[in-house]
Amino acid sequence: MTEPPWRTRPPEPPPRDDRDHADVVIVGAGLTGLSAALHLLRAEPGLDVLVLDAGQPGSGASGHGTGLLGPRIGPPVDIARRRFGDDTARAVHAFSTDAVARVLALIAELGIDCALTTGAQEIVARTEADAARLRSRARAYAELGLDVPLLPGSQLAPYPDVAYLAGLRYPSAATLDPAALTRGLGDAVRAAGARIRPGTLVREVRTGLLTTDTGAVRARRILVAVNGYADQLRLPVGTMLPLRVHAIATAPLPRGLLDGVARTAVIEHGDLAPYYRLTPDRRLIAGGGRALLPARGDGLPPGPADAARHAPAWRFLTRWLHTLHPALRDVEVTHRWSGRIAMTGDGLPVVGRAAPGVWYAGGCGGHGLALSVATGAYLAGHHLGSDSPGGRPASLPWHRDRAPRLPVGGLARPLLGGYLATLAVRAERKAREGAGTRHA
Repeated sequence: MTEPPWRTRPPEPPPRDDRDHADVVIVGAGLTGLSAALHLLRAEPGLDVLVLDAGQPGSGASGHGTGLLGPRIGPPVDIARRRFGDDTARAVHAFSTDAVARVLALIAELGIDCALTTGAQEIVARTEADAARLRSRARAYAELGLDVPLLPGSQLAPYPDVAYLAGLRYPSAATLDPAALTRGLGDAVRAAGARIRPGTLVREVRTGLLTTDTGAVRARRILVAVNGYADQLRLPVGTMLPLRVHAIATAPLPRGLLDGVARTAVIEHGDLAPYYRLTPDRRLIAGGGRALLPARGDGLPPGPADAARHAPAWRFLTRWLHTLHPALRDVEVTHRWSGRIAMTGDGLPVVGRAAPGVWYAGGCGGHGLALSVATGAYLAGHHLGSDSPGGRPASLPWHRDRAPRLPVGGLARPLLGGYLATLAVRAERKAREGAGTRHA
């Protein structure tokens, strides 16, 4: 199947709504947009909030992720120290851990059933070069007074055929069903009084006015939260490079197979490196490893005709899972899917103003589950609910109006494709290293 194994339910048809105006219009019914709508209506219960989406709530990246909730924003901490200084690096980490806590609190408050499993998240190294990079990162955390310990391979996730050399453990993390979380937020937003209009493609955004495929909509304030689809609206927010990233899920593991494995998300070190987690119903989910530039007319999500283009990425993830334990070769891969994320040239998201009265949030680079919810709350509290733009925390470097511009079209496009292919080859080479040897 080219869909994730999340629980599905038929979307409820919204009541007929032909009103062509609102106080606030939010483009994108994902985690950022729905979080913003919910927090706006909590602050101003009488506000007229309209959420538009080309598909259904969660039909974009928010419903097609792999459910890793962890503290990651922007570059690694050692690079962040060099780029921004100690105070900002420390503030970024504190914000990211607080964002995880915010999601957990919201799930508990709203009673969202999203297969939540709390636990740690580990970044692990199969090669000595990657272990050295993790040691450098661990020193940076220690010098900043932050609790992110470096563990030897013998204390990491107990898959017997992988000789991980070292790993960083982030104690504040969880895994969950991202589509169920998004649907739960959508239910809460409707209950709070917002209008959600699915199946509405926005074609142009200007101050006070949106052009959609069903007509014009006027708004006092607008938030565009479409992440990897920002290029289609041509907003002046810098380059949001859209990428298709991939994931697979196995059938539930037989009893007795890997019963002792920790319910920990494990991410191998490196750009677009593969990762895995175990679900409450004992499926293994793996993601990463390969990414593709979207094809022209790229669907949401890709249809069956796109399967051949994505098949090599899914095959790599299957082979990579087999390196974790030989018995996994006998476990069927039942689900294969992809999601569209947005990358920026410096690895930082953008949360800023694209035009007077128009705000944009996106570019999380595949690490946006916690950040998206926190961003929605931030925008609701500081910008969308009032006519004054409010202040920006100077210590959070992604609070900016645009990302760096990158050449991504014309002759640059095949170069980008070649770079992504190089990352994939590197990931496959590292996957072979350490496979077949046991922990000391």
